[in-house]
Amino acid sequence: MDRVTKSYVEQFKRDQSLDGSSESETFEHFANFCVTSDIHDDEFLLDDVHMGGGNDLGIDGIAILINGTLVTSPEEVQDLLTVNGTMDVTFSFVQAKSGGNFSAEQIRSFFEGIKDFFSEDLEVPVNENIENARATMQEIYNNSTRFRKNKPSCRLSYVTTGEWKNDAHIVSKVKKWEGELRSLSLFHSDSVTFAPMGADEIQTSYQRSKNSVTTEFSFVNRVVLPEISGVNEAYLGTVPATEFLRLIVDPSDNIRKPLFTENIRDFLDYNPVNTEIQETIRESATHDRFAVLNNGVTVVTRDLQVTANKFEISDYQIVNGCQTSHVLFDERSELTDRVHVPLKVIFTQDEEVINAVITATNRQTAVTSEDLYALSSFQKKLEALMGAYPSKKKLYYERRSRQYSSAIGVEKVRIVSKQQQIKAFAAMLLDEPHKASRYYADLRAMVGKRIFHKDHKLDPYYTAAFAQYKLEYLFRNGALPVRYKPARYQLLMAARYIIAGADMPSFSANKIEGYCTKICNCLWDETTALEAFAKAIEMVDSAENELGELSREIVKTQAFTDAVKKALTA
Repeated sequence: MDRVTKSYVEQFKRDQSLDGSSESETFEHFANFCVTSDIHDDEFLLDDVHMGGGNDLGIDGIAILINGTLVTSPEEVQDLLTVNGTMDVTFSFVQAKSGGNFSAEQIRSFFEGIKDFFSEDLEVPVNENIENARATMQEIYNNSTRFRKNKPSCRLSYVTTGEWKNDAHIVSKVKKWEGELRSLSLFHSDSVTFAPMGADEIQTSYQRSKNSVTTEFSFVNRVVLPEISGVNEAYLGTVPATEFLRLIVDPSDNIRKPLFTENIRDFLDYNPVNTEIQETIRESATHDRFAVLNNGVTVVTRDLQVTANKFEISDYQIVNGCQTSHVLFDERSELTDRVHVPLKVIFTQDEEVINAVITATNRQTAVTSEDLYALSSFQKKLEALMGAYPSKKKLYYERRSRQYSSAIGVEKVRIVSKQQQIKAFAAMLLDEPHKASRYYADLRAMVGKRIFHKDHKLDPYYTAAFAQYKLEYLFRNGALPVRYKPARYQLLMAARYIIAGADMPSFSANKIEGYCTKICNCLWDETTALEAFAKAIEMVDSAENELGELSREIVKTQAFTDAVKKALTA
């Protein structure tokens, strides 16, 4: 391994607290992280994409994306279908070799393993991770009538530390093996792609993962808005839809899902309003009317460079126009230069102004004040609280995608995304661990009510987030048996009962601060934290003895949660 790649891998190992991992396993995680980060902008757990460890079909990593969201179970597929209605699917496979060679034989085995993965009658034994990924894949194809436009795409990344030299023999073999995968008729015809990644490619990918999203586009038809307090610059105009796509489509031709996290509503699929947008695009005679029929898109950016008509924006969000953006993405093959999108670009680093813009633009949708508060003021306060703790207790609350990607000295395992926060809080403090194990659509409905309520104290949120960090830390470093990982959310709930008791004050009461302090004091100490989680495991063992062997499926049931609570109160 060359010195540059080695230094990147070592930095990655420190950032992810992989102290107990072997060199080969660390490189597998590194490769999985780099490849997945190229197609998925949000933070994710390494274990959610890692497959290696024997009986893995020769596949080290699998990421399954539906509508830009990383899914890890059949239940999450169903939950996403409930929210979005249709699917745009990408399968990403990784094979990592820390050596420097691109071996035709090993690449062939990689292709064969993927063919086995999609086989309906798999005869070889596979580990639990592969089995779960296959079940997720099967659930997707069981709902193939819900594919949004095309069948899934399939990406194969073969990662080494050497140099890809376009060896004619290997290239011809790869084309043949790609054809064999296409012949399965499971994928969109031109979407089976093999990507050889050597040292240069993996280094570039890792560097890219540490940068916030940056996009350059042409904005010719614009006017400068008058000087506004708290705003560096603001522009209003129209851009060709083909140019607008540069803002929302990543290099892998996927929509940048994290750009829309400040929107109260996710894409609502093809309801009457979105269907009208779609029809306007599909009818060429009405292309030139799009700019007057559509409300347009508002972009808030924290960095802007303007050179003539070229705009370069970084660390930006689309705070209004989620529906329009998704329809344009779906219909991108129908777009012509006659389709223009109304666009407002606001350049500011003033958080109060940003929150005001988010609130004002989302007022156009039927949302409550609680929803808006939960996605603005509360988040800002929570970010400040988590960052105020000393180093070993500090967490980094990520209010926007890749907020800390380029920050120096930030351990990635201490970054808490909104999704992770919601799941940890619901599992540990609302006694809903079975719901946290699924896609968090059900939990998101609680935002502004049972979660992120304006009257809630901040301490419970930090406590739940730190408990999740500590639990994952103990798993990663071998202090707790990894077989209990599927029950991680039940373990969070059980740990609270064990440390502080079942009688918990209201989240808005002053007494909740003392209750949370008791939990944190235990978790901040390595010895007492390990003891608490070890006792929590005993509660999971009791539930397992009552209901059957621990599995990814059983932990998602109310019955399993009830069995753990029964053991806690026995």
